[in-house]
Amino acid sequence: MSRSLMLITGIILFFGAVIAFSALFTVHQTQQALVLQFGEPKRVVQESGLHWKLPFIQNIIFLDKRMLAYDGAGEEVIASDRKRLVVDAFLRFRITDPLRFYQTVGNERVARQRLDALLTSSLRQVIGTVPLQSVLTNERATLMSKIAQRVNAEAGDLGIGVMDVRIKRADLPEANNQAIYARMKTEREREAREFRAQGAEISQRIRSRADREKTVLVAEAQ
Repeated sequence: MSRSLMLITGIILFFGAVIAFSALFTVHQTQQALVLQFGEPKRVVQESGLHWKLPFIQNIIFLDKRMLAYDGAGEEVIASDRKRLVVDAFLRFRITDPLRFYQTVGNERVARQRLDALLTSSLRQVIGTVPLQSVLTNERATLMSKIAQRVNAEAGDLGIGVMDVRIKRADLPEANNQAIYARMKTEREREAREFRAQGAEISQRIRSRADREKTVLVAEAQ
C-alpha cells in the first residue's frame, strides 16, 4: 500500500470517527433529552442508553428526570380573619413533558421563578379562605393538599408536575411578634407589681398580729 493511500485512509478514518462521535450521545438514567435541529425541537428521548442524531446539524439538551425540590422564600399572607402571618413553604416537582417545558420556560432557572409565582399565588388564595387557627392546627395537611392541587393544575401548562407542597413554618410577622412581646412584658410587670403589693400587705398583717401577741404576752407576764 502506497504512502499516499495510507494517508488518505487515515484521513477518512479520522473524519469518520469525528462524524460518528458527533452523531452519538448518551442519555443517563436520571436524564431525558430533547433533540434540536437549528433550535427547533425534533424529538424527545426518555430512554437511557446510547442514541443517534444528525451530526453537526442537531444538538442535545438534557433535562433532569428525577424529583426536584424548590424551597420558596417566606411570604406574608392574610388569613380570612385578617390575621397576618409569614408562611415558608417548599414543593417537589418533576419535568413531565420535556417538549412543553422547553417551549414555555426553557430551563430550570426560569421554571423555578414561575413555580415561585404559582406557589405564592396559591398560598394566598387558599390561606385567605381560612382563619389563622386552621394554619396552626391539624387542618394544615388539608391546606397543603389544596395548595398542591392548585399549583399542579397551573404548572401542567409548563410541562411540570407538582408532586407535593409542604408548609415548613407559619409565624406572625416580626412587627406582630414585637407587639405581642411588649404586651406580654407589660402583663408580666403588672402581675409582678400586684404580687409585690399582696406580699407587702400580707407581711404587714403578720407583723401587726405578731406585735399584738407580743403586747398581750408581756402584759400577762407582768
